[in-house]
Amino acid sequence: MNTLVKPFAALRPTADHASAVVAPPYDVVSTEEARSLVANQPNSFLHISRPEIDLPDGTDPYADAVYARARENLDRLIGLGLLIRDPNPAYYVYRMRMQDHEQTGVALAASIAAYETNRVRKHELTRPTKETDRVKNMASLNAQTGPVLSAYRADAQLKTLLEEAKQAEPVIDVVGPHDVTHTLWRVAESAPVAAITEAFEAMEAIYIADGHHRSAAAARVAAQRRAQQQGSGTESFEYFLSVVFPHDEMNILDYNRVISDLNGLSAEALVAALNERFSVRKSDAPVGPAEPGTFGMYVAGRWHELRIEPDLIPANDPVASLDVSLLQAHLITPLLGISDPRTDARIDFVGGIRGLGALERRIDAQGTGVAFSFFPTSMEQLMSVADAGKLMPPKSTWFEPKLADGLLTHVLD
Repeated sequence: MNTLVKPFAALRPTADHASAVVAPPYDVVSTEEARSLVANQPNSFLHISRPEIDLPDGTDPYADAVYARARENLDRLIGLGLLIRDPNPAYYVYRMRMQDHEQTGVALAASIAAYETNRVRKHELTRPTKETDRVKNMASLNAQTGPVLSAYRADAQLKTLLEEAKQAEPVIDVVGPHDVTHTLWRVAESAPVAAITEAFEAMEAIYIADGHHRSAAAARVAAQRRAQQQGSGTESFEYFLSVVFPHDEMNILDYNRVISDLNGLSAEALVAALNERFSVRKSDAPVGPAEPGTFGMYVAGRWHELRIEPDLIPANDPVASLDVSLLQAHLITPLLGISDPRTDARIDFVGGIRGLGALERRIDAQGTGVAFSFFPTSMEQLMSVADAGKLMPPKSTWFEPKLADGLLTHVLD
């Protein structure tokens, strides 16, 4: 039977070598940053997720040689015994701790059939180039390495099952990038495995939070393999690697905007033009909005708090009512002339983990332009958009902490 989720036999680092292997997700570091991070780190998983770092400068990151090197590097870590394959399928209870924040979910294989029928729900468009890159990566490795970060509506029964599993000794407890502690407990006994499977099977849906390119690529790989062979629908390639957390433990930070110029306006003219749609208040301190419908704006060395007029907020549209949509529709497009934030080079996005000071530094260094800070999008808003079958605007959510690459790999047997 093709269930929403199932256990899998992970390829993972040994407890002794986990700290040398785990790495940040491939898509949050550039090639140059990855090269810097692996200095004196020959066993970092970045050699597998960003293998161009082992090839000459200027190598096309999408060249066939890059994917071949990824496979060589994976085989090397297996050959050295740094990565081991668990003998039987299991669920992996996965806890992340970052400062005073903690969240506990479960690593599993999620159904591609459910993804294709919208029981695994998405909220983002993917870019073909990035999607194809992950297809080639999976094909060369015969494995899925970077887990998809997902969420389920908080469920008391499942929470109890995961808490019970945490009473055992963890198989891995490691401090990864940015001082995030990643802890794994392996659940392989038949009774708790069945109970976890049943708890998920009772759910209407799970929600992709971060990892749309990886899940879309996994679906393409599955389609390719279906065309090549007859199957039952339960093969490992019919599932993708995901770590699923209860929605009320997820931590979303603001995802802020930096605009390179003022579209021919002076700072004074921009502020004056805002008064038709926003209430504007000057601030002597950086503005980190405390509630939806408010924004911080840094321009010409000065912070302002903006509050959108309430009658401009649509009541029954889960996308148009998002703060990122409101600012786009009522300020960024009409005043700054940026109609498509996906393609316009004048707009850039800064994750909230970098702080409001990063916005000030960008604008001060440019000598012009404007930055906007946001109140974070909520998980309830994300799930409402996905339930409606709609798409979030680009760069609406920044999740912290990040899952570690290299901690768990799903082999496509």
